[in-house]
Amino acid sequence: MSTQQSEHGSAVTRQLAGKYLTFALHPESYGIDVLKVREIIRLTTITAVPQMPAYVRGVINLRGKIIPVMDLRLRFGFPDAPSTNQTCIIVVQVKLPDGKAVQMGLVVDGVEEVVNLAASDIEKTPDFGGQISTDFIVGMAKIKGAVKPLLDIDRALTGETIGHLSTASSKGIPVKSATDLSHAD
Repeated sequence: MSTQQSEHGSAVTRQLAGKYLTFALHPESYGIDVLKVREIIRLTTITAVPQMPAYVRGVINLRGKIIPVMDLRLRFGFPDAPSTNQTCIIVVQVKLPDGKAVQMGLVVDGVEEVVNLAASDIEKTPDFGGQISTDFIVGMAKIKGAVKPLLDIDRALTGETIGHLSTASSKGIPVKSATDLSHAD
C-alpha cells in the first residue's frame, strides 16, 4: 500500500472516530453515529401503510408526530423473527437525497451500548469485490474483541425507501393496522 493510500485511510478513520450506539440485529451487532439517534422507544403498535415493501412496517404516532418505521432486519435481508422484550425502535434523523432531514424509526432486536471509538478502533470497509455494494458501511469497528460494522444510516435507507416513507408520513395517510381491521364490523 502506498503512503498516500495509507494517509487517506487514516484520515477517513479519524473522521469516523466518535460515539456510536451499538445494537443487535440477527446474530450480529452494528453501530450508528450517536448524533443521528433522536431517541429509543419500546416496540409499540405500528400502523401498516399499504403497498410498501415488506421491510417497511408502517408508521407510529410519537407524541403527535407521524414517524415511518422500517424493520432493519428485513431491510438487510435477514429472516423475520418474533419480537422479544428487547426489541425496540431507534428513532434516527436521516438526510434525504434532496437534503431534507426526516425522522425514521428502525426496529432492531435490542440496543447494546454507546461506545466511544478512537480512530485506531476503526478499519476501513474491506473490498468484497465484484458488484457487492458496501456503500452503507462506513467502517468496521473493533469493540471488545468483536468486529461491528458502522452504518451510514442515510445510505442504508436509500432513496426509494425514504421516498415511500416520507410521502406516507407527510400525507398522514389514514390507514388501519391489521389489529384494527380484525375488530371492524
